[in-house]
Amino acid sequence: MLGHNLASINQDGTVTPIPGESLRSDEPGHVAYALGEYYRATGETTLKDVDLVDLAARCVTAQAFTEPAGENGLAYASLGLLAFGPSKERNVVWERLVDETRQRLDRQLLHRSDYDNYWQAFNIAKAVCRFSLGLSKKDETSRLIERLVERIEQTSSSGFFDDAENGIGGNFNLYGVLTFSFVRSALQLHANAALRERKLPTLRTYAEKYIRMMPDLVRADGLGWTYGRAAGAYGQMHCISLLLQGLRDGWIPDDQKNRYFDLLRRLFCFFFQTYLDQEHGYLDVRDDERSADAAHPTRMANFDAARYLCQWARLAEIVHMPDAPKVEPLRTSGRFVIFDKSNRKEQGLFLYRDADSGLHVQFPLVSSGNTLTSDSLPFPHCPGIFDWPNNLYLPVMIPELTFGENTCIPAFYGLRCVTGLGLKNSFYFRYEQPELINTREELVRGLGNAKVQWTFTGSKVSAEFAYTVKSQVQLDKFRYSLVIAAPHSRYRVGNSPALGPQGHRCSVLKDDFHANWAETEVVSADPNYRTNFGKIHYLQSFVRDHPLIMRPGQVYRLAVSFDPDLVQPEA
Repeated sequence: MLGHNLASINQDGTVTPIPGESLRSDEPGHVAYALGEYYRATGETTLKDVDLVDLAARCVTAQAFTEPAGENGLAYASLGLLAFGPSKERNVVWERLVDETRQRLDRQLLHRSDYDNYWQAFNIAKAVCRFSLGLSKKDETSRLIERLVERIEQTSSSGFFDDAENGIGGNFNLYGVLTFSFVRSALQLHANAALRERKLPTLRTYAEKYIRMMPDLVRADGLGWTYGRAAGAYGQMHCISLLLQGLRDGWIPDDQKNRYFDLLRRLFCFFFQTYLDQEHGYLDVRDDERSADAAHPTRMANFDAARYLCQWARLAEIVHMPDAPKVEPLRTSGRFVIFDKSNRKEQGLFLYRDADSGLHVQFPLVSSGNTLTSDSLPFPHCPGIFDWPNNLYLPVMIPELTFGENTCIPAFYGLRCVTGLGLKNSFYFRYEQPELINTREELVRGLGNAKVQWTFTGSKVSAEFAYTVKSQVQLDKFRYSLVIAAPHSRYRVGNSPALGPQGHRCSVLKDDFHANWAETEVVSADPNYRTNFGKIHYLQSFVRDHPLIMRPGQVYRLAVSFDPDLVQPEA
């Protein structure tokens, strides 16, 4: 994978993107870190007759002189530099840097910004590098980790990582897994092993929460973290890294290890078969059938994957991965993981799995952060069955009500979240919104409220949305969308669930908005309609495009059921 992408690194250390994609300012740092981990894993300083030490020095230099300075890229470059040696006296890359670059790195590593989101992890990496290289006698690593923990306690009642951005708050996504995995990797390179041992229990307290989620999160075919931005290939890579680190550090009890070995095997097989071009050996995250997070170029994903593969190889040797871990039988389950619970908002992730049909959904009730896309909306995320477009917003499987300038959806937060067992061994998840919230994540006070209930019975899914308004108001538009997509024709796992010819078999049981199904929109040829896993072919919209006067005291309901035509997975 590295060999295929080395030619994209220019003489000045910058990276040439593939046609149609743009360059990110932090890519030289990602490259340097990948080269450093390759050196740690193999001890080799050349690859395909290319001097990797010289290449790493060029990338570190390019990152150091990037304007404006990107702390994310600098953090990756710092760890890449440390991977070539534990101090500047024994670091082959540091020896290649000119004095001007060394002085600039010294100043940049000293600079500290204060972040509420996952960028705080980059400050920790910079502090590790500055102390370990001997550029400072004062080690700020411990203080910065404690600050990270303080922010977690302030924003989550359950100790999960809130990637805080604009909005209602509670942007609980994959970046929580990334943060702990990245900080743990940084600590592994710290020159002071005693400090590393002191801070590991602190990291364990929070990282364990994500590790304990994994048995209910990972699908039978190995699909990992599905919802929120940057899922797809990174949803596999970050989860694999955290689990391997947890096994290495003894965070997983011995009697649970077989279970997690099986999870790792499935996660890696899904990653390998879904994103790797096995003929040529490079990571393929975008093609004619699928897309990826707009902020993640293909080059960067390839270097990140190469770095992770090197780390996994080293970790797998330490944890003694068995060739054939014992496989536990899957069972039907429903579980709500509470991320935050206060009198202002409740947020979490409902996980449901039906052992018989293979239906396995991740249902987030979280903030979307700065950019509203379908990734974080509260509906059953199940690629192959219930899909959604990347980098775009559609009200997928939830009603969208427009009142003048406010477009409201039952998303982002809830109160009185309840989950439990219903009739016929069904699982239900319900929540309320005392105040409607618009797509800008602003509470529209005094307008109305919503109550939502989702019910899962075997492979059947039903939802009911009940709205009341506090005073007479005009509803200008109502919209509800369904997405019909197909798995990738080539990059797919044989036992991944897929829709049959009869599709979702959607039935509208109750409609007080008097909407109608619009003509099916064919988007097969539109490159904007892609998922992380395949192409979207059709959009079905249930729409009322003329006004409706909503009156107080009356409940307006939309009840919908789905009985998806599931294709029997291959053995």
